[in-house]
Amino acid sequence: MTRALIIVESYFGNTRAIAEAVATGLLDGGAEAQVVEVDQAPSTLPADLDLLVLGAPTHNRGLPTATSRTKACEQKGTRGSSHGIGEWLGSTALPASLNVSAFDTVVSRGWLSGSAAKAIAKALQRHQGRRTASVRSFVVTANKGPLAGGEETDARSWGCELADSANDG
Repeated sequence: MTRALIIVESYFGNTRAIAEAVATGLLDGGAEAQVVEVDQAPSTLPADLDLLVLGAPTHNRGLPTATSRTKACEQKGTRGSSHGIGEWLGSTALPASLNVSAFDTVVSRGWLSGSAAKAIAKALQRHQGRRTASVRSFVVTANKGPLAGGEETDARSWGCELADSANDG
């Protein structure tokens, strides 16, 4: 059975909701899936892991930074985290055989909005010389959300596609 780990960075719950929908799709597709917040993510990945899915909100056209995380946490009224997906990637070695996919939440699709998922893919290429299997963006209606209509359904479908691809590989 395919084992998947979804590591997510989320501030207002929208990116987390997408991660949960992707996990449901993976389960529907016959995979075993677990969602963890980036601050709880393992520094060493399990040897029997087949698929890693990384998700983050798009901040300032890319991955969240220490400054943008602090601002998001202030808006939410919580304390900021010291690291996110970018920092986690920089400190974790990924096995060469591991399939990796990435997603983000964005206010709108288009080159002007940027993409945290594409930034994840670039970081993987730059630091670990690997390609990302699949990259997706899911739309939120405003900075704090909510998700646009149908996005959770699309995320669940994408999870099924990821499970099918992992099972074929």
